[in-house]
Amino acid sequence: MSNKRSYKCEKVIERLHKKVSRQILGSLEACVHCGMCTDQCHYVLANPGDVSYMPSYKADKLRKLFKAHIDWTGKKFPWWVSARSLYTDDELEELKDTVFGKCTNCRRCSINCPMGVDMATFNRMARGLLVSVGVMPQGVAVVAKDQWEIGNQMGVLKEDFLDTLQWMQEELQSEYDDPSIKIPIDKMDCDVVYSINPREAKYDPRTIADAAKIFHFAGENWTMASEGWDMTNFGLFNGDDELGGAVARRCYEATENLRGKKLVISECGHGYRSTRCEGQNWGQKDVNFKMESSVISMLRYIKEGKIKVDKTKNPEPVTFHDSCNNARSCGLTEEPRELLNMVCMDFREMYPNRAENFCCTGGGGAMSMSEYTPRRLKSAIIKANQLKETGAKTVVTSCHNCVDGLSDLIRHYKLDMKVTQLVNLVANALVVPEKRKAAAEVATLVGYKILLADDEADTLAFFSTVLEDNGATVILARDGDEALALARKEKPNLITLDLSMPGKDGGEVFEILRKDPELSAIKVCIITGKPELRRLIYDRPVTPPEGYLNKPVANEELILNMHKILGVAHDGKKK
Repeated sequence: MSNKRSYKCEKVIERLHKKVSRQILGSLEACVHCGMCTDQCHYVLANPGDVSYMPSYKADKLRKLFKAHIDWTGKKFPWWVSARSLYTDDELEELKDTVFGKCTNCRRCSINCPMGVDMATFNRMARGLLVSVGVMPQGVAVVAKDQWEIGNQMGVLKEDFLDTLQWMQEELQSEYDDPSIKIPIDKMDCDVVYSINPREAKYDPRTIADAAKIFHFAGENWTMASEGWDMTNFGLFNGDDELGGAVARRCYEATENLRGKKLVISECGHGYRSTRCEGQNWGQKDVNFKMESSVISMLRYIKEGKIKVDKTKNPEPVTFHDSCNNARSCGLTEEPRELLNMVCMDFREMYPNRAENFCCTGGGGAMSMSEYTPRRLKSAIIKANQLKETGAKTVVTSCHNCVDGLSDLIRHYKLDMKVTQLVNLVANALVVPEKRKAAAEVATLVGYKILLADDEADTLAFFSTVLEDNGATVILARDGDEALALARKEKPNLITLDLSMPGKDGGEVFEILRKDPELSAIKVCIITGKPELRRLIYDRPVTPPEGYLNKPVANEELILNMHKILGVAHDGKKK
């Protein structure tokens, strides 16, 4: 092999010397290859016989580089300690496949290591080394860019964020016939500043509404910030401490600027860990306010009698999935269970659980790495079997990455389950004073024609029933070509498109609609069971769709989004 290194390899080795901390050095030195970590990894268990998934094997990829350039044994006896440097860009790509594609940094191997080796910590460091020279999955680059430039990892614009909050506020006011219900924005001197995952604003605003409902009926003095509201932090996933510090400071400074007394972090495992546990170090910043998970807040409201709940409103059997970052990295294990037992009739443990729980397979930014989807879903058989054994109909998790990861594997393995979060269950169990209960429902979509395009008969039946019950005229298309033909013939007010359909896929149909002068005014909502295909829509050189939903979609979520897109209020009137 030539001893001439590529420019990128030189930069990686140069940065290695700066990034090896005492903790990482100890982990790189301490491994005795005892194998205790091997059967702790869901990748290993799902791929028996493939040594490339073994934690010790993956760790050795970096350990050999460390031995070659930092540890004295590698300089004196390189053949003895298997010291090996990096020379080519192909070797960097091979390392990328290991540290991004074969590990979710779940830390299950770490807590079972008798020597205290923290595989996830130096795997994250290896990711950071590669990111520094531009070697990373494309999805990782896109998300990091959005968080750097737009201020949140979903690329949600400020006006869209504020519009979503206004929409949720109007829905709550209408639901309870109470104009006093507010989602305050940039209110000064509040006891609570509420920070969220941008997935909530973009794909699941019902979680914002549910949190707002709980805050309101608890009598909380709270607000949300118009800037710096994203408590997630892709720096944890891609190993970029500079990004991690910048994102954390935005969130801290937003709370300080509003003179908030406490920062409450919505249900997100990596967001909670990054903001409460890691961000001060990355951002080199002390904070003068308290921080807590919204799980703790909701539990306290019930215990202090600020809200009342009725667990009979959640009668279905539920199980709980511990987020890796919440449970293994932050010790948040008992509070979610205490809360679940207060708001659910039938809570069933999943085994193993708490810090020993298996990863949802969506951690470590894996949901953004579409090239590794097949191996991610293959490894998900471990979690799928855990879920099936509980017999539960709902899996609850306090993490949005886990919501996506679990939803994905439930679809893939055809499990009869749905995914929800504690905030949804608490809001559903909430006992609201009689005078604040909603007025009778009205048919809000009368006069609107909606075309549903999907190749799944069950989906068409469910969506059409919900929309027709709300007064809409519904037209059905079972493939892309039929959708286009019916769009030209019927001129609907709105079209929902599944991305994966026979003939023309949803992305092709969407672009044709946008470019056809006769059809371009029709509003479009993408409803897909394959979120990894999102690029089929947003990478196209046309105006983005008016709505986007990931399956499975609850009936309330479907109606709320139809209202939003069509500009219809809860009472059926035009906004």
